[in-house]
Amino acid sequence: MSIKAPMAYSGYLRSGLLALIQGSLISFGGQAMAAGYTSVDDIIGTTESFLEQQAREYLTTSKIPGRHQVRVGRLDPRLRMHSCSEPLQASLENNDTPVGRLTVRVRCTGTTPWSIFVPAQVSLHLDIVVTRHPVKRNSLLQTSDLMLAERDISQLNQGYFLELEQAAGAMATRAMSAGQPVLPNQIRIPPMIRRGDQVVISATSGTISVRMPGEALGDGSLGQQIRVRNTRSQRVVHARVTAPGQVEVPM
Repeated sequence: MSIKAPMAYSGYLRSGLLALIQGSLISFGGQAMAAGYTSVDDIIGTTESFLEQQAREYLTTSKIPGRHQVRVGRLDPRLRMHSCSEPLQASLENNDTPVGRLTVRVRCTGTTPWSIFVPAQVSLHLDIVVTRHPVKRNSLLQTSDLMLAERDISQLNQGYFLELEQAAGAMATRAMSAGQPVLPNQIRIPPMIRRGDQVVISATSGTISVRMPGEALGDGSLGQQIRVRNTRSQRVVHARVTAPGQVEVPM
């Protein structure tokens, strides 16, 4: 027994030492592997910083009084992109406006170049016109039916309204629930000028302004182009509706 015990102990010692050495090699090998690759956190951080800057610049240049939120999609933690000898670069892929669902291209231009496409979303929250209570189809919207409330407009591709007066007086073309954003394709705005109305045609160039009487040959809302006949010359022109009974033509 006195001879076998040291032999058994020696065997356990060798096994433990071998396991310790192997574990150390694996640990150091893992650190070496991690050191040779760009971390997923670096890629996500580059994407977030890029979109934050893009969103702030967009809000500033567009003069939009809103707030934004950036969310970057998940990346596979097993992703292995070589370490980059240069700072990572980011750009928008197929989208000029940094709002909504986006794809950001993150790339390395160093000695071992690579690129990866990162999914992300930028939400833009604004106070827009929504319904104060349920609205029935074909209802005439009044100011009391509407209110301003903060909504994410990043997915409202059909447009929206920022002022109650823009939607008040319009007819709802479909039923709407309380708190629902009022969209341009959900209402019908009555024409500001109707066919046969007598209008004033204005033409301005610098300090020179000319006004002449006319007759509308079609219906038109604010900002729309309609055909108008000059009742003096009988000439038909295309004019833009600027106010009730007022149209404008370029000089």
